[in-house]
Amino acid sequence: MSDSHEADAQLVDRIRSGDDDAWRSLIDRYEGRLLAFTNSRIRDRAASEDIVQDAFVGFLISLPNYDGSKRLESYLFSICAYKLTDHLRREGRRPTLQMHSRRSSHPGEQSFVGGDRMASSIARSVERKQLEHDAIRDAITEQIQRWKETDSWSKLRAIELLYVVGMSNKLVAEKTGLSEQQVANYKSDFQIRLRAIIGRMNLDQAVFPELADS
Repeated sequence: MSDSHEADAQLVDRIRSGDDDAWRSLIDRYEGRLLAFTNSRIRDRAASEDIVQDAFVGFLISLPNYDGSKRLESYLFSICAYKLTDHLRREGRRPTLQMHSRRSSHPGEQSFVGGDRMASSIARSVERKQLEHDAIRDAITEQIQRWKETDSWSKLRAIELLYVVGMSNKLVAEKTGLSEQQVANYKSDFQIRLRAIIGRMNLDQAVFPELADS
């Protein structure tokens, strides 16, 4: 095992154990590369940031299925490619994701070519997206209810400002009187809990393509 592969394996183990610093390290290590990959294809920084954030959430959700046989970088790029495909479809550009490998500057990077898809393929994509949305909605509802039952109002307020209002960690910290580290911890905790809840739903792998072994 190479040094980088071993370092990634250790990082994943720490994330699985709930280590918030490990999650931050993962983002610091790969966010820039994923943003460059996404932004080079859609030339929209805000949309690229949303896609990359979705990719990291997708990684958390799929973490129970990640066995380390595939390089972490390639795995993250594959998830990001799926999220980018969904974005392009919603924009009406209807790309086709080419799943064969090709030489590129980024492992896991995929080619996108234009072309219409058959009606049945479009219908399956819409259905899968709805199931994905429903699963995430139900997981969020369950976690919010748990925090209400335990009077975790500071967490709820921070998460609302982060995801509903769209504030940065720094602004949420200023607004709530929390430290930026506390806000980051709440955010990481929320994402990890959503992953765990969705993992218990036993969804078909077609709902979250990133869950499938490749």
